[in-house]
Amino acid sequence: MTPFSLLIARTALALVACAGLTAPAAAQDVYPSKPVLVINPWASGGPAEAIIRPIADKLSQRLGQQFVVDSRGGANGTIGAAAVARAKADGYTLLFSHVGPIAISPSLPNKPPYDPVKDFAPITQIVSGPTVLVVRADFPAKNLAELIDYARKNNGKVAYGSVGIGSTTHLAGATLAQMTGVEMIHVPYRGSAMINTDLLGGSLQAAFVNVAGVMSLINDGKLRPLAVSTTKRTEALPSVPAVAETLPGFEVNSWYGLMAPANTPPAIVQKLHAEVVQILKQPDIVSRMKDNGLDIEGTTPEAYSAKIKDDLVRWAVSIKAAGIKD
Repeated sequence: MTPFSLLIARTALALVACAGLTAPAAAQDVYPSKPVLVINPWASGGPAEAIIRPIADKLSQRLGQQFVVDSRGGANGTIGAAAVARAKADGYTLLFSHVGPIAISPSLPNKPPYDPVKDFAPITQIVSGPTVLVVRADFPAKNLAELIDYARKNNGKVAYGSVGIGSTTHLAGATLAQMTGVEMIHVPYRGSAMINTDLLGGSLQAAFVNVAGVMSLINDGKLRPLAVSTTKRTEALPSVPAVAETLPGFEVNSWYGLMAPANTPPAIVQKLHAEVVQILKQPDIVSRMKDNGLDIEGTTPEAYSAKIKDDLVRWAVSIKAAGIKD
């Protein structure tokens, strides 16, 4: 082989090698090239869906492919989360994640079929916010202290609803009962809409629910808010005290985020993070979130990962303290 022929051969081999190295990167640069499935692990029509749908719509507009929200409720969100954990790590199946299935359920006796740290790639924490303790408008208790007094006088007869065993709404009620020394009946549901129905109907006396799910009922005067579960009051309900104002140390803070299956290409994770952060700055999204009592986050994947790890430890302690065994 002549020197010129050898040079041509080596150049051809180098081009082939470079093509092999850049092909995956090129594929990621055009992401998404087909519709993306975003699994919401809560019931259709609930407050979670109201948060993720406008964000998915914005992603569709910005990236030129449909981001389709698929609500798969059940088992405190672990059914939907498990589906994403098993999905192909190509960026075309995402999880609208929540503190319940990601940070709480792993410490419950009936553990989910996934590892919240090893089986997912955090993209961003979208929002955080309180749950609010509500009763029907004509319920005898006008504030938290009166509810506690009522529950003591009717020990074991006050029923509170939640969206599932081990959910933030369950832990809030269980922690309230534990801190006050009263016995209350826990009634789990598949979604907040059913809780609202039974509150209005009178078969439930109280419930901690996400602010987004009851704002309209509060504004219409059908439900009375007694307290919020974060340590400080929320802008959406500035006149409603925090439980911690009556019971120091009480805190239940809910958050939602976006995650992908583990080993999703970092370029895709970073692209989705950057897009969601920009969406969370848009005035209509800011207004929607704040009107529902939610605080916008838009954290980095690394910060979201650290938040999850910290919460896994904190909720394990809370579950043990609340005596949740099933």
